[in-house]
Amino acid sequence: MSDREPADAARERLRDEVAALAPWFHNIDLGGVHTAPEHFLGDYPRFKFQRFAHALPGDMRGMTVLDIGCNAGFYAMEMARRGADRVVGIDSDERYLAQGRLAARTLGFDGIEFRNLSVYDVGALGERFDFVIFMGVLYHLRHPLLALDLVREHVAGDWMLFQTMQRGAETVAPVPEDHPFHTPGTFDEPPLFSEPGYPRMHFIERHYAGDWTNWWAPNRACTEAMLRAAGFAITARPEAEVYLCRAAPVPFGDLMHGPMAAYPAKGDGR
Repeated sequence: MSDREPADAARERLRDEVAALAPWFHNIDLGGVHTAPEHFLGDYPRFKFQRFAHALPGDMRGMTVLDIGCNAGFYAMEMARRGADRVVGIDSDERYLAQGRLAARTLGFDGIEFRNLSVYDVGALGERFDFVIFMGVLYHLRHPLLALDLVREHVAGDWMLFQTMQRGAETVAPVPEDHPFHTPGTFDEPPLFSEPGYPRMHFIERHYAGDWTNWWAPNRACTEAMLRAAGFAITARPEAEVYLCRAAPVPFGDLMHGPMAAYPAKGDGR
């Protein structure tokens, strides 16, 4: 019994530590102690990860990883499990960071660095990462496109794994290079804006699913357009709301060296 009692006592202490940091949004198996066994989504996010895990590099040795909005660190630890040389998780909620540190320490991923940092402040990291995880964050942000721009400008060195809640049409309507001010021959709005598959961002003024921080719900076309506009090339869509992207030149960046260079930038006061 002497060998068993210390193990039982350690498990009880772990349960107490997990309870002290509740509630948990990531259900993580800490060697038999689950952090959120009654999660309303089930075994989340593991069941979701299993749907697209095949699309990620199986061997991440030699790679650096940044997990933005890391929560309790599930994805950060999965990248460490795949051999990533360096993993950094950032979040602006200190309780989530404490959860991540506890989970990583318990599972033997002591090398993961957790920092209290907002997505708007990623430039403070002062480095680019081979693989950026930006999942479950965009719809919580007041300024989602700004956040994508900052990620692309400051930290995305090559790959980005992206996910956002989407609502509305799954179809993607073709979008013209230029939009007419009105339908030719009339003063009516071009019918394109009424197409279900036109890029559309739904603004949530109040609560969604009981959470006041859920601000946005883009449709599929809007998600993909925003990624492209921020300078990410979509290489795969392994799950309905999940995209694997690579950092690429901003599609309209060359306009600033062509005819558009003669026009003042928006908001410059001219």
